[in-house]
Amino acid sequence: MSEIIQLKNIVKHYEVGTQVVKALRSVSLSISKGEYVAIMGASGSGKSTMMNIIGCLDTPTDGDYFLNGTNVSHLEDDQLARIRSKEIGFVFQTFNLLPRYDALENVMLPLIYAGVGKEERKKRARQKLEEVGLAERMDHKPNELSGGQRQRVAVARALINNPSILLADEPTGNLDSKISVEVMRLFADIHKGGNTIILVTHEEDIAQYAHRIIRLKDGMVESDEVNPNPILTEEAAELLD
Repeated sequence: MSEIIQLKNIVKHYEVGTQVVKALRSVSLSISKGEYVAIMGASGSGKSTMMNIIGCLDTPTDGDYFLNGTNVSHLEDDQLARIRSKEIGFVFQTFNLLPRYDALENVMLPLIYAGVGKEERKKRARQKLEEVGLAERMDHKPNELSGGQRQRVAVARALINNPSILLADEPTGNLDSKISVEVMRLFADIHKGGNTIILVTHEEDIAQYAHRIIRLKDGMVESDEVNPNPILTEEAAELLD
C-alpha cells in the first residue's frame, strides 16, 4: 500500500507564558492508504496536537509532514485550508452542525465553498445521506435528530468531497454505548469501502475497531501495533441486536 501520511521527526512546542510546553517530541510514523488507525493517549499525551498537525489545522515547530507526497509542514494558512478541503474530512465529538440548516443543507456546505453548482450539490448530498442511512431524514434539522443521526450527518458531510482521509476526533464522546456501536459500525463500513480512517480517542473499546493502534505518552510514540482482533462490522451488528 502507498503511504498517504509520513511524519518525520515531528516536534511541536507551545509557549505558555514564560514556559515552553513540548507537546510532540520527534515523532516519526507512516500511515498507508486504506488503513484504519486509532491514535490513543491520556490527556497531555500529544494526541490532540498530532491530530491538528495531521489534519493541517496546525504546523510543526520542526520536522516534516508529507501528505500524499506533498510536504505541508511549513505552508501558509490559506494553502493549508485548500489542502484540508480537498484531502481531509473531519468528524468531531460535538458534530458541529449548523442548527438552522436541515441535514441536506449541512451536508451541502463544503460543496458551496468548493464552488459546486446547486443541483450537483443537492444530488451529491442526497447520495451521501442515503449511504449513511438517513434517506428519510434529509429535511430534519439537528434538533429533530438523535445523537447518532446527527453524527451520521456529520460523517456524510465529512465524506462529501471524497477526501483522502477521514479524521475522527472522539466521534462517540457525546453518545451512549448503543449509539456509539451504531456509529462505529458505520465507520467499519466506510473503511470496508476503501477509505483511510484515523480515529483519535481515549476510549479503549472504541480504539478496538481500528486495525492498528498508536499509543502516545509524553509527546512520543509509546507503542505502534497491529490490532490482532479488530471489532468487525458483523460483530458490531450483533452488539446492536
